[in-house]
Amino acid sequence: MAETVFARPQALADVTTHYCPGCTHGVIHRLVAEVIDELGVRERTVGIAPVGCSVLAYNYFATDFHEAAHGRAPAVATGVKRARPDLIVFSYQGDGDLASIGMAEIIHCANRGEKVTVVFVNNAIYGMTGGQMAPTTLPGQVATTCQLGRDVATAGHPIRVAELISTLRTPAFVARASVHNPLVAVHAKEMLRRAFRYQVEGVCFSLVEILSTCPTNWGIPPAESTSWLEKNMLPYYPVGIFKTPESGSREPRPLPA
Repeated sequence: MAETVFARPQALADVTTHYCPGCTHGVIHRLVAEVIDELGVRERTVGIAPVGCSVLAYNYFATDFHEAAHGRAPAVATGVKRARPDLIVFSYQGDGDLASIGMAEIIHCANRGEKVTVVFVNNAIYGMTGGQMAPTTLPGQVATTCQLGRDVATAGHPIRVAELISTLRTPAFVARASVHNPLVAVHAKEMLRRAFRYQVEGVCFSLVEILSTCPTNWGIPPAESTSWLEKNMLPYYPVGIFKTPESGSREPRPLPA
């Protein structure tokens, strides 16, 4: 009798997503769902969906979900976790949401050491609202609000969220991964597993930044977007583990290529 070795995770709803062709939000959704299943916590997991491309995440996960105002997912996650410490609470946020309007919320949530898990998707642009420059948009990268490319003299340099969070004294797990090819997606899943496991064990706040593609707003075909990410994003946003609760290290340890 044939044995099923690859199937839809129970924590992932059996629906078709709205994401654009080539977008890797769907890949990240699956990795999160697989980790939730493998840890056996689906029935007590609550996700927080903010504003942006991830706003409809509540349609795609077979777990309880709250929607939060733009940028406020860490604050909502804090309230849920403090009211019900037995729950596993995660926010799923994009770079425009977390690193712009939500910067205060994520900094203070991490600084307080709230025992929640943050999945931070960085595609270097505002996706849902039309491709505007985000806090993570690379120097020289073209966006609808910077037609000549990001000028760091006026817009400042892109914000490296993982490095920023890792400077806080509060114990935490902070890592950056990518999903632009199957091999690195395996490493991304391991980072997510560690992040959720730290919450299951009641250890610390955790944040996993995941580099993602946005072919639509980058203005390139899906097949080229993975190469663009590897060539342009990885040098500025190196993947690796930036901080662990055991070591408190703020030095990135690169993941395998």
